[in-house]
Amino acid sequence: ECAKLSSRQRVATVCYFIFLMSSLLFYNVENMMFSVYPPVTLHLGQALRTRQLVIDFDGERPIPRLREPLDLFAIPSTPFQGVRWPIEYEVFKEAIHHIEWDPPDPEPFYQPTGHERAPMPIGEEKGNVVYCIDPGTKTSYFTYSRVGGSRGPIKSSTSCAMHQDKSTLAFESRFESGNLQKAVQVGVHDYELTLRTDMYTTKHTQWFYFRVRNMKAGVTYRFTIVNLMKASSLYCLGMRPLLYSERAAWEKGEGWRRTGSNIRYYRNQHHQAEQDNNTTTNTKSLHSLTWTGQFPYDFDTCYLAHCYPYTYSHLQRYLSRLTSNSATGAYCKLRVLCRSLAGNAVHVLTVTSPGGGWMDRSAKRAVVVTARVHPGETNSSWMMQGFLDFLLGESDDARLLRETFVFKVVPMLNPDGVVVGNYRCSLAGRDLNRNYNTLLRDSFPCVWHTRNMVKRLMAERDVVLYCDFHGHSRKNNVFMYGCTNSDDATQRLHERVFPLMMSKNANDKFSFRSCKFRVHQSKEGTGRVVMWRLGIRNSYTMESTFGGSTLGNRKGTHFTTRDLKSLGYYLCDTLLDYCDPDPTKTSHCLAELRAMLRQELRERLGREVDSDGSLSVSISDIESSTSGSNSTESDGLPVHLLNRIDEVQVKKKHLRSGKERNRLRQERVRNVDPKVLHRNIKNIFCIVIKVLLQFKFSQGISQQPGPRTPPPPFQPLLSRSMHSEHPHPIKLDKRHERAVIVLS
Repeated sequence: ECAKLSSRQRVATVCYFIFLMSSLLFYNVENMMFSVYPPVTLHLGQALRTRQLVIDFDGERPIPRLREPLDLFAIPSTPFQGVRWPIEYEVFKEAIHHIEWDPPDPEPFYQPTGHERAPMPIGEEKGNVVYCIDPGTKTSYFTYSRVGGSRGPIKSSTSCAMHQDKSTLAFESRFESGNLQKAVQVGVHDYELTLRTDMYTTKHTQWFYFRVRNMKAGVTYRFTIVNLMKASSLYCLGMRPLLYSERAAWEKGEGWRRTGSNIRYYRNQHHQAEQDNNTTTNTKSLHSLTWTGQFPYDFDTCYLAHCYPYTYSHLQRYLSRLTSNSATGAYCKLRVLCRSLAGNAVHVLTVTSPGGGWMDRSAKRAVVVTARVHPGETNSSWMMQGFLDFLLGESDDARLLRETFVFKVVPMLNPDGVVVGNYRCSLAGRDLNRNYNTLLRDSFPCVWHTRNMVKRLMAERDVVLYCDFHGHSRKNNVFMYGCTNSDDATQRLHERVFPLMMSKNANDKFSFRSCKFRVHQSKEGTGRVVMWRLGIRNSYTMESTFGGSTLGNRKGTHFTTRDLKSLGYYLCDTLLDYCDPDPTKTSHCLAELRAMLRQELRERLGREVDSDGSLSVSISDIESSTSGSNSTESDGLPVHLLNRIDEVQVKKKHLRSGKERNRLRQERVRNVDPKVLHRNIKNIFCIVIKVLLQFKFSQGISQQPGPRTPPPPFQPLLSRSMHSEHPHPIKLDKRHERAVIVLS
């Protein structure tokens, strides 16, 4: 029959046959799904022929849902991108790696003798500048970035000390997280060091990290940093700087060690101008840190640092090891939360057990942990690594945590500041931990996207804990800052339960008496307060000292990287205690807190509690605020927006009066170039001649019989040409050229 049909009829018949077969197939598949076969997800997936739809079951009722997007869970198949720097920043290409090592015995604090010298700054006028680099800020605000920093070869600094004097040290800091600006030799073995301030600011000098070469073993050198800005420091309490020797790491397997004698932190005679929000300029006293020390080997390569360095490249290598492990990849998913101002990736990890049904997964509570919003607080990154090591391990407690919670972890919130060696700010010139309430997504992308992620997470499930890891430069031990739930009487003191449990688990490192829970107005933009305002009751900042412990058997000793990582373990252990279904531990902690508060009331206020046991005063009345940095120092709009506002204000035109306009017009006429004036007059005469000739020609035509044509509108033509900014002569016919030449 088909042979009798035309080609077009055959195509239509075949299409109709395919339609009938597909309808029959769909009918059979539908019967197979809901009547013939048992409700098994594998058969449904084969029948639906799609991987985007996942079928869960509530009893026998199928519940379809979309699979999670691939970019949320896929392990990166390509290496991490290169580190992006501001375009004007010079960077050495050689990679720097430090081995992880812990000393066999805790390193003690320095014990002051009272005879430590306090040398006053001499400066480059009387000294010899052996190292001085460009500050890296050719503009007053961030413009754009590039992998590897500035183009072209690295400029020569005055650090080529070996060509000047064989006994002069050679300094360098143009690598990741380094921030030495200048070194001046003021004695045979004495050096004054100047740190670079946070980029696009005039303040925040505390963190230091630089390289030294060309040394002699057994020689005592003195280093004095002359532009520190904090009035007090842990160096006053016995903290010592860190030293790393590449030769010791190669030959003995030793890493960072505490070093230094004759350590003193004091106010010097210098002052520095600070500018707040590009409006007011203040003068601030500077402080010096001086110490003496010896290097273990001749002509070694050594590094000196404020705390154990933890760079952005270090984090990328650590995350690469996690994602390359197939066992870890089953419950740890890595993605990019956002891009920083310079374009560096801000990573977020989602850690939870993949097993269980849909109802079980949706019932899980969430925990949010972040770190390194302040780039100079490297101890927070070591705590974060310890937290992830424990959470992704194979212990029973780790499995229980993954089965109970969904963890959202942002290990480095400020990668740009970490890369360039800032202490507190991002490339916007502002403290990110004062801008969690910001609406400027493009200026503060890291904290904006973090807050948005937490909002979405709270819409899906209950968030039981938010904890932001920090470092503290003026207090020893580890402690927490929280937020008092004063509005709800039933939740009074509950925000203190978690820190108290933490102090019991880490009794030789964590100090509960150093914890503060008062919400000061200047802290409204911090992460813990903003998340608390969103509805997370247990919202904390966990502060770890740069120094060490004054508690228990660790009293008077520095923290090592192993100690810092152990704090991450203790946080996981405390989370299990706090969320234990048995409320016994929580009840004991609340009773202990009430007793501690009654005793504090008697000692401080001389008041007693009511007979029913309730508190007669507010808790905040007897508690001081957190002793962190002043938030107003880095508050306000980002620097690049402030400079754009200034540029717009400079270009603003003012209206002039009529007399001013007439005077300026006369000046323009007097100052006009004679050649230009001659050319303009010639063009005008050409136009006039053509108009007159056209008018004459039209008059001649009008005398002939026939319809009359109106004269051309010569006035608009003349006016339009005279007012033109760039007049062009009108092309004339050959019969008019002679008249034009004569007129010219």
